[in-house]
Amino acid sequence: MNPTAKTYALFALLTLLLMAVGYLLGYIYGAVLPGLFFFLILAFIINWVAYFYSDRIVLWSYRAKIIKEEENPDLFEIVRKVSFNASIPMPKIAIVPLQIPNAFATGRNQKNAVICVTQGLLNTLNREEIEGVIGHEMGHIKDRDTLLMTVSATIAGAFSFMARVYLWRSIFSRDRNNSWLIYVILALAAFAALLIQLAISRQREFKADEQSAKFTKNPLALASALRKIDIAVRRRPFTQGNPSTASLFIVNPFHGKGFITLFSTHPPTEERIRRLEKMAQDYSYL
Repeated sequence: MNPTAKTYALFALLTLLLMAVGYLLGYIYGAVLPGLFFFLILAFIINWVAYFYSDRIVLWSYRAKIIKEEENPDLFEIVRKVSFNASIPMPKIAIVPLQIPNAFATGRNQKNAVICVTQGLLNTLNREEIEGVIGHEMGHIKDRDTLLMTVSATIAGAFSFMARVYLWRSIFSRDRNNSWLIYVILALAAFAALLIQLAISRQREFKADEQSAKFTKNPLALASALRKIDIAVRRRPFTQGNPSTASLFIVNPFHGKGFITLFSTHPPTEERIRRLEKMAQDYSYL
């Protein structure tokens, strides 16, 4: 199944999840049809916002600033080179004002794609390592992963937010039994959305690593970059941003933070490095 079909399937699953929540809430309050109707409208709104605005929401949430070439000509040169090797249009470039090294890509398609790197990544990695990271993100763009990954992060975040709202509501509600039941239902829906997110993200990281090796002809540079980024985020995990966006980053920046990260959205970094080192021995990548 191609990424576009998977995205539409994700929208369908979201709609079914919300309809199930609407039915259960309607059943609790004796208003099944209004509950179904309300959550059908909510599903339409979330689907619409996720498709057209999820990339902007992610950029806004991390205060990412889209830059011009004169602001960082060296970074533009790297991105231009890798996009040429990948045979795709050059994406926009944004910098996130965080000193922890990491990167992600977003956008509905190749024409409006954005590659985001943190200031810490530019300060920590050398040129070849940055090129390897850019190659990884370019792999996501070429394989049309960015829409699917951004939408899944937005959906998981929406369910997580609703569950937290109802948790706080239940604390101050007089109808404790129903309030806690609603919270449990939404928490289960958030968990289901997380499982969907996990199912689509892990293998895509391996594929993007492989694409980087092909585009840059230097898999060891990405291996070195992954090692440095992993060490940095373990020492100092992200404290801002929504943990539901963890799957967007090249390395999970929220190690041990929050309910949504009880399950890792990424394969083990050691396994990714091992595969890249094996690729370096394969002359077809060089």
